[in-house]
Order: sequence, then C-alpha cells, then structure tokens
Amino acid sequence: MKPYFLSFVSIFVVMDVIGTLPIFLSMTEGTTARQRRTVSAQAVAAGAAAAVGFIFAGQWLFAVLGITIYDFRVAGGLLLLVFAVHDLLFAHAARREASPSLGVVPIGIPLLVGPAVLTGLLLSVDTYGLTPTLAALGANLVIAFVVFSFGHWLIRLIGEAGAKGIGKIASLLLAAIAVMMIRSGIEAMVRGGRG
Repeated sequence: MKPYFLSFVSIFVVMDVIGTLPIFLSMTEGTTARQRRTVSAQAVAAGAAAAVGFIFAGQWLFAVLGITIYDFRVAGGLLLLVFAVHDLLFAHAARREASPSLGVVPIGIPLLVGPAVLTGLLLSVDTYGLTPTLAALGANLVIAFVVFSFGHWLIRLIGEAGAKGIGKIASLLLAAIAVMMIRSGIEAMVRGGRG
C-alpha cells in the first residue's frame, strides 16, 4: 500500500491541481457549470492519453537513445527544479496563457499534464512500479476533474489567495523532490549503476 500512497503524493505535488485552479477558472470565465464540466472531461481525457502513452513509450525511447534511468533522473530533477523555482518566484500566469481551444490545449496539455508531470510519471514507474503509478495517475486525474468542475465553490471556500498559497507550498515540495532526484541519480552514477 505504501508504494501507491507515495506515488500518489509525488504525482499530486507535480500536477498541482489546486495551484492551477485559478488559471483554469480564468480560462473558462463566463461559461456555465455544464460547459466547465465538459472542458474538464476533455482536459482529463487528453492528459490521460498523453500520460499513459508516455509511460509506455518512454522506456522504449530510453532504449533507442541509450539513456539510463539515472540520466533521466538527474535531467528530470533539474527540469522539475526549474519549474518549482519559476513557480516560487513568478506568478503562474506568466507561464501559462489562455487559448481558444481550451479542453485539450492548453488545459489538458500542458496545464494538467506537462513536462514536469511526464517526468514525474517515468520516475514514479522506476521507483514505485507500473501499477502504483497508473493507479496514482488515475486518482489524480479524478481529483483534477472534480476540482476543475466545482472550482468556483472551492475558490469561494479557500479564496484565490489560499489557492495560490497552496500552489506555492506544492512548488516548495516539488523543489525538494527535484533535489532528491538529482542527488539519487548522481549517487547511482558514482556507484557505477546502469539503468
């Protein structure tokens, strides 16, 4: 049960649904509750397709390019660290812009499932296994659908400042996870391990 929980937490932190909720609401401003649920469903479907495809194609891509999991762990950790530092120092809105095609792009990809999430998924498969990662992804996508669909009520409850604060805390945790990935990847390389 522990791998499922740890995989869920790591993906939840990287996906940062609560932190991105204000952006989702700004993109769907003026729409009805039913339309927001439709956009949420489209975003979750697009994000799920991209994530699952990358989980299975990622390992094949490693083999073709001659990349080890330790190489990817260090590179992925650096990428996640950049994302985390950017979110800590700058506003979310500076990185994500609205687009007329809401459901799939940019909400599904890359707002919901972007490079940081894809990196986190491959590392989760390596650390916790395929089944816990797929289960954690599914649970997080369900949470994303619920949060996006009923986001107006949630923002009313915790306030926009509260949502942004949660997002900053998630970014800080993400930075710590990124440093851990970089450290463990380098330690494995120094020990001469190959993925």
